[in-house]
Order: sequence, then structure tokens, then C-alpha cells
Amino acid sequence: MLSRVADTIYWLARYMERTQSMLQVIRTNYIASQDEIRQFSWRPLLYAYGELNQEEINQVERNTPKVLEHLILDKLNHASAYNNILQGRENARAVQDHITKEVWQCLNDYYHLVRDEELVSQIKYGDPVSGVDILMKNSVLFTGVVKNTMSRDEGYAYINIGKFLERAIQIADIIRVKWAGVSHDAQQMVETPELRYLLYSLFGYEFFIKTYKGNFSPDNVLQQVIYNTYFPHSLLYSLNQLSRYFERLKEESLPESFEQVEFLIGKVRNEVKYSHFTNEDPEVLTAFLLQVRNELLGVATAFSKYYFGNS
Repeated sequence: MLSRVADTIYWLARYMERTQSMLQVIRTNYIASQDEIRQFSWRPLLYAYGELNQEEINQVERNTPKVLEHLILDKLNHASAYNNILQGRENARAVQDHITKEVWQCLNDYYHLVRDEELVSQIKYGDPVSGVDILMKNSVLFTGVVKNTMSRDEGYAYINIGKFLERAIQIADIIRVKWAGVSHDAQQMVETPELRYLLYSLFGYEFFIKTYKGNFSPDNVLQQVIYNTYFPHSLLYSLNQLSRYFERLKEESLPESFEQVEFLIGKVRNEVKYSHFTNEDPEVLTAFLLQVRNELLGVATAFSKYYFGNS
């Protein structure tokens, strides 16, 4: 496969995974804003997904309609859901010969949906959760279409490498941001809103209830979102999948290129696998998640250099 094509497919997957992740976080934060008695601030998400300066953030951080418009619909915000979907669709257009027509049609429909006036009005003036849910259904549809129509060739490996690399980055960010709002008193054994919102942000609340059967402690939440390899939105699961799909490129890779990237993936994967954190170490955990994020960005840089020929 040409490096240009592989690069395009890889970024197609990253844009779509980023879209799904940010929409779920936005949805969860909106629900939290309705539950919150005191005035709710969108500041952390504006830093993560916005392109506003400090003064602009100060002005809109408590204006929920303006924030939702900026994060989801704003064409001038390059990090908005709209622009991620647009970039995903444009990447798909460029490699139509290497993806199925169903994948292309799915992304094309997604693009037209996010521009639909009725949906835009729903998010801006109606019930934002219903509008976000419609968008997220198309993210889930995209995942299913890829799994059910794409041949298991190099292109499929690149799609999944992009997907799980982006997912791992997003998970590290979400845990770090959400964990800052969790009480760090000694072993809470009750369900708290902050823990619930963290699990919702990672599609993990129902999984947690079924797995831990009411033992709702911060340490159990950490165990699930970082280490549980049966939970598809845990950090370690994502890194295992990244390693698995990268391994499929070995036969088509230059040995030195494969070894360079394999080392970086293995390093961050083992650092996570053999780490141990509890609710009593919030500052250490935050520093570790920042380190993991930086190392994942290093993996992305190496992948771009050795497989796509980018400097």
C-alpha cells in the first residue's frame, strides 16, 4: 500500500474516533451541567476541544448554548465535531478505491447530517442531548460498517491503528480531566456524581455496575478505566489492540522501521500494564497520564516518520 494511502486511512480513523469520544464527553458534561446546583463551567472542555483565547473562554465558559455551538458546530473551530467529521469524509473521498462503498456512504451521510438545519437547530435551541445522540448513532454505525464490510488487509490494520492510538490518547485525557473533580478522601464506598460522569464519558457505567456489583469505590473505577482488558475503553485494552494491529504490518514493513515503532508501543504498553495507582495518589496519577499521553504522541510521530515518510 502506498504510504500516502495508508496515512489517509490512518487519519480517517483518528478523526472518527476523536469525534465519537468528544461527543460522549460533551453529552456527559451537558447532563452534569443540568444536575449541578452551582454554576457549571465548561472550561476544561474548551481547553481540550476549542480554539478560544483565555479572554474568550472567560466570557463563554458558563454559556452552555454558545459552548455547544463552538464545540460541535463551529466551522471556524478546527477541533469541532463538525470539522472532525468533515476531515474524516475528505480523507475517505481521497481513498475510495481502498475502502468499501458502504464506508464512504456512511461518512458522506454523516457529513450531511451534521450540516442538517433541523439537527443544528436541535443542538442550539432544543434538546442538545437528542441532537448529540443522533450524531453518536452515526459514529457507532461507522464502526459497524467498517467491521462488517472492510477486508482484513493492510488498510484494515491502518484503520485500527489510527482508531486505538487516538482512543488511548483520548482516554488518558478524559481520566486526567475527570479525576481532578473526584474526592480523594480515604476509600469512598458510595456512588458519587464525579465517578459516574467519568464512567459515562468512557461508555463504562453499565459495565462497571455489572462487574463490581455495587462496590462503587474510586479504586475500582480506576481499575476498570486503566487496567481492565475486557473493557473496550480502558487504557490497557486500547494499547493491547494498538500493538495487535501494528503487529500485522510486520511482513510489509522495513525491519528497522517496524522495530523503532514496536519499541515505543511496547514501552508505553508495559508502563501502563505494570503500573499501580490508587485513589490516594491523584497527583502521581495525573503526572503518569501526562507522561503516557506524551509517549503516545511520540508513537504517532514515529509512525508518521517511519511509515508515512513525514518529517
